[in-house]
Amino acid sequence: MILDHDNGKPLYIQIAEWIETEILRRNLTTHDKVYSQYQLADMFTINPATAAKGLNRLADDEILYKKRGLGMFVSEKAEEMILSRRKALRLQQLVDDLVIEARHVYVELDEIIDMIKVAHEKEMEGK
Repeated sequence: MILDHDNGKPLYIQIAEWIETEILRRNLTTHDKVYSQYQLADMFTINPATAAKGLNRLADDEILYKKRGLGMFVSEKAEEMILSRRKALRLQQLVDDLVIEARHVYVELDEIIDMIKVAHEKEMEGK
């Protein structure tokens, strides 16, 4: 993954989202040790403090937990919590934006649903 310095989203948020995606892809699973702030800083060529802020955000959300002197690890409920939050926040925002845009360009609900079905089918074929 390459961080996008121009999209307006803070780098520490992008780091946190990348780790969340690694959990959802099961590249990191329950009780796995995650990258240190220094490893992340080296991987993404960022300040270690920025990487630490992303890690701490995940720890504050209880997606990661700290073991003193050992680092951070994936919590038992991490995947469930990430999925729940992404559905509630991100997907809902995307749906809201889609409905608004569809109204602006005079697209009816049935057509939106058909477009979503086609996109879903394409995604499933790609797996």
